Amino acid sequence: MCQATLERALRSQSKWQEGTRLDSWIYRMMRNIWIDEVRARTRRGQTFMTEELGSAVGADGGQEAGAMLGDVDRALATLPDEQREAVVLVMVEGYSYREAAAIVGCPVGTLNSRLVRGRDALLARMGEAA
Repeated sequence: MCQATLERALRSQSKWQEGTRLDSWIYRMMRNIWIDEVRARTRRGQTFMTEELGSAVGADGGQEAGAMLGDVDRALATLPDEQREAVVLVMVEGYSYREAAAIVGCPVGTLNSRLVRGRDALLARMGEAA
């Protein structure tokens, strides 16, 4: 990701404004690249399946688990971006609150409130689906 960030920074150097913090500008680029990669990985995970997993579809009653994951994915997609980001970083990716707050670029308390609101909304939506 560092190489991609440096490449993008060099391509976009004309967009950097004198007087702004260079480290913040590059960090924002790195964060955006990370978000793009997570979204792409998520889309690939929803679209493609390994051959081993594909051959087991329907064999062991995994349809129920697959349906549940689909419900969670759809409920997660309805959350506002900031809440979804907090939920995914902490509850899915396993980052600490402090690490997730640094990635997002907000105070830990703000991340915590986004996480609580997002988790509560997600649980409420899943309750409706059940």
